[in-house]
Amino acid sequence: MADEHVIQSDDIKYSQVIDAPDEHEEREGRSLVTRNHDVIRQWADERGATPASVPGSRHDGHVGVLRFDFPGYGGDNLEAIDWDDWFQAFDQRQLNFIYQEHRSDGADSNFFRLENPNRSDG
Repeated sequence: MADEHVIQSDDIKYSQVIDAPDEHEEREGRSLVTRNHDVIRQWADERGATPASVPGSRHDGHVGVLRFDFPGYGGDNLEAIDWDDWFQAFDQRQLNFIYQEHRSDGADSNFFRLENPNRSDG
C-alpha cells in the first residue's frame, strides 16, 4: 500500500484526519479526510457502494475519473472497476478522500470528494 499520509492543502485544513477504520468523526456532520484504503473501503461497503469510473475517461489505458456506484443512484452512467484498479489510480494521483460519515442531522452521508492537493487550479 502506498504512503497513506494525508497531503495537506487549504481544502482540508478544517477536516478531521482519519488514519484507521476504527477512528470516527468527532461530531456528526464533520468533514473527514483520509488516504487509508481500509477506511475508504469500509465507508463504501457500509453504503453498498462499489468502485467505478466514468466511461470514456480512460487515457492511455489508465483508469479514468474515479467514482463510486451507490445503489439506486443511476450507476448506469458508470463503469464498474475492481478495488485494485481504483486504489492504484487513487495512489498514483496522490488523492485525498474527503468525506462524511453522517450529516449534521445524524443521517448517514454519501458525501465524498477526491482532492488532488498538488493541482494548482484548486
